[in-house]
Amino acid sequence: MSDNDGKKTLGLRGGAGRPGNVKQSFSHGRTKNVVVETKRKRVVVPKPGASKPGVSAGQPGGDPSKRPAGISEAEMARRLKALQAAKAREAEDKQRREAEEKAREEQRQRRRAEAEQKEREQREAEEKAKAKAEAEEQKRKDAEAAAQRAAAEAAAAKAAPAKAAAPAKREPNHKPAPAATPRKADREREQRGRGRGQNDGRRSGKLTLSQATGGAGGRQKSMAAMKRKQERARQKAMGGQVEREKVIRDVQLPEAIVVSELANRMAERVADVVKALMNMGMMVTQNQTLDADTAELIIEEFGHKVVRVSDSDVEDVITDVEDTEENLQDRPPVITIMGHVDHGKTSLLDAIRDAKVVAGEAGGITQHIGAYQVTTDSGTVLSFLDTPGHAAFTSMRSRGAQVTDIVVLVVAADDSVMPQTIEAINHAKAAEVPMIVAINKCDKPAADPNKVRAELLQHEVIVEAMSGEVQDVEVSAITGQGLDELLEAIALQSEILELKANPDRAAQGAVIEAQLDVGRGPVATVLVQKGTLRQGDIFVVGEQYGKVRALINDKGERVEEAGPSVPVEVLGLNGTPEAGDVLNVTETDAQAREIAEYREKAAKDKRAAAGAATTLEQLMQKAKEDENVSELPILVKADVQGSAEAIVQAMEKIGNNEVRVRVLHSGVGAITESDVGLAEASGAPIMGFNVRANASARNTANQKGVEIRYYSVIYDLVDDVKAAASGLLSAEIKENFIGYAAIKDVFKVSNVGKVAGCLVTEGVARRSAGVRLLRDNVVIHEGTLKTLKRFKDEVAEVQSGQECGMAFENYDDIRADDVIEIFEREEVQRTLD
Repeated sequence: MSDNDGKKTLGLRGGAGRPGNVKQSFSHGRTKNVVVETKRKRVVVPKPGASKPGVSAGQPGGDPSKRPAGISEAEMARRLKALQAAKAREAEDKQRREAEEKAREEQRQRRRAEAEQKEREQREAEEKAKAKAEAEEQKRKDAEAAAQRAAAEAAAAKAAPAKAAAPAKREPNHKPAPAATPRKADREREQRGRGRGQNDGRRSGKLTLSQATGGAGGRQKSMAAMKRKQERARQKAMGGQVEREKVIRDVQLPEAIVVSELANRMAERVADVVKALMNMGMMVTQNQTLDADTAELIIEEFGHKVVRVSDSDVEDVITDVEDTEENLQDRPPVITIMGHVDHGKTSLLDAIRDAKVVAGEAGGITQHIGAYQVTTDSGTVLSFLDTPGHAAFTSMRSRGAQVTDIVVLVVAADDSVMPQTIEAINHAKAAEVPMIVAINKCDKPAADPNKVRAELLQHEVIVEAMSGEVQDVEVSAITGQGLDELLEAIALQSEILELKANPDRAAQGAVIEAQLDVGRGPVATVLVQKGTLRQGDIFVVGEQYGKVRALINDKGERVEEAGPSVPVEVLGLNGTPEAGDVLNVTETDAQAREIAEYREKAAKDKRAAAGAATTLEQLMQKAKEDENVSELPILVKADVQGSAEAIVQAMEKIGNNEVRVRVLHSGVGAITESDVGLAEASGAPIMGFNVRANASARNTANQKGVEIRYYSVIYDLVDDVKAAASGLLSAEIKENFIGYAAIKDVFKVSNVGKVAGCLVTEGVARRSAGVRLLRDNVVIHEGTLKTLKRFKDEVAEVQSGQECGMAFENYDDIRADDVIEIFEREEVQRTLD
């Protein structure tokens, strides 16, 4: 059974309209009987003449019997009206679209016409300019030809005899003919060339928006480019090709250079340089690097001159400029106080400054170089550098002498000349600076100033009292005796030196001290020597660079600039420089970064070369020495760069043929987890000088058994390491940390002072134990407790997790978020593994 379209249908058993059975066949021989019921479709055929012509059954006026069921005549009228309105709107939309399309087409035609008009005007202007240039050139040539003819006629008239007058009159009739012929031929060639080149400047291809709008907002040709184009067109029209003159340049050639940069320095096309290299058998691209010899061959091939430069030439931007006399102005003198340890250098400066400098140093001993400015009663400004006197700080004292103008040698009248006094004398002589001897402690009964003067003679220091030239003043930092005379001697010496500097130039200075501050980042104490250092200046100092973010003077005040001989703290470095590095201001950040990177690379290469043995004999000797020498490895972390360097130098002096101390690592800042890891791998203790380990490093050290020792006086550190290295197993005082407390708030209590409201975070707080105040893991104060209270009662100890009140003995500078370290000292027998 099939339909009219040829498709197969199901065959039915029984008549149409009745249910039947259909047998379906599937693959693999399976069959299935399906019950199917078919229904006949109803077809409605309208009877002829049932409605009026032109009136449908559903329209008003039509046959109501033919209207759809449930639809009234009013509804049909409403529907018809809506249909007519929709058709009307459609017709209006179509008309509007046609009008808009027509307007757009007119606008396009108008723009195209304007663009063509502008193009025609541009071509006409170019042709007029070209014709004008050609006319001027022709006029110039005619004038030159006329001048040549006049000169030739004058020479002929002067040289010819009188009998040659007749031929001379005929000469104008014959000479113009050959001269006129080339000009006529040139004009004909020019007309032909112009006829051929009229369409050279026409546009081709599609019209772009930039072209249609006359190139508005696009890239415009310069006047020089237009002149070059006109010159090329004129040369082409004249039938000649004039080569432009070759410009020979001095090309700076470093040790390695990129092809594109080489082409740029020669002002040649990159494609030409690549082609020349390919002709030499080198297949390169514009991004490849060439060595200096190959680049020199290319430069010579292009006809330029080679100027060889090296990597160190990047420092040429900071070459020292000689200042003229009219630019120099008076500057304050820089005075360095030197002398033996505990001879009263800082106390003397303290008396001059009328400030408590000694109170800020552990044990009353100066650990860092300090820089201060003092204004005398007469208004004279003096810049003082206070250097430590211990032998370990020899290099720091040496740097102090290099930046100073006057050295004040402090010698105690009761102790006389000591080893570090002799070192200070040698440094002052090496720096070639004048010296003033201050004989201190003259108030003591055992004082003998004449003995000091006599012992100074042994070291070629002849004071005025001994008929010499070195000024000497007897002073006392306790009573103030002789301080005015000392200041007068300094002022007199500075007048003799006539110290001057140019403040109106790029700043140059020396780093007196550098440290890594947790809150402020790397901080360098700089003594400005030349120029004026201002906020915002870009500078390079040693292997570091940066931009001056802030300047802080010796009083802790923020200043905008610092002139010659002014010490300031500089913030804004990218790293911690070395004490003694020179600071130079540069013009751009790129220059500073380039110089710093070059210096860092040079220093790294130097260290690598120094650490490597160059010959087999050296390697064997080094192995033999290491086999016979026992080493004590240590790690050193200090709060400032100068202290770390001084400790390392002191460690290098400890040892003999059998034992020596090896510093595995030295750095600035708190002890970190990486330091503990290095110490564990090497079996070395960690020496912390005025710094502390952070919490994670402390926990790691406890777990791995790494010993961390804390020191605040360099003598103790040196003595401990020396005793351990030499095997002196004497009893030592060991500190046991029994607790930590965090300060939550600070209160003022009458008759007590400032009291810290604390929470004991670890261990226990005991009234009898020693305490240290830590701020950012750096020791601020060490002392004892004045009071330990729980609520209102004085207690002996407070357990972990409890709150308490603490007050320090003779110390009030406590702040919230500071940490109190509680420790007990015990005497234990030390063993050396």
